[in-house]
Amino acid sequence: MGNRAIRHSGIALDKPARGNYLYAMNIIRRTLEIDAGTDARLTEMAAERGQDIAAILAEAVALLDSVVEPAGPDIAEDRRRLDEFLLSRKAVPLTDAEAWVASWDTSEELPRPSPRKIG
Repeated sequence: MGNRAIRHSGIALDKPARGNYLYAMNIIRRTLEIDAGTDARLTEMAAERGQDIAAILAEAVALLDSVVEPAGPDIAEDRRRLDEFLLSRKAVPLTDAEAWVASWDTSEELPRPSPRKIG
């Protein structure tokens, strides 16, 4: 790659170290205080992916944003599910859920566990 500018969709990215970004970003400098373990993991992930730490953090924020509801928990839904459980006593035991998740991406992937009467 050298020190030449990288082009994507006609946009020159004049910072070769930022060549893994798919579009020109408005870069903001920010200082974060993180623990040593988090710093080590960020560095490791960046090396594994051939990206810089800023790209890893951007992906992590995008992923978090896609799975966390900013409005907070739906308390009414939680109460409805609890009431349903208290009436039926049906649930998926933790050991069944753990075994199912552990089987993902294996040749012997388990089917999703079904709730059953417990307690």
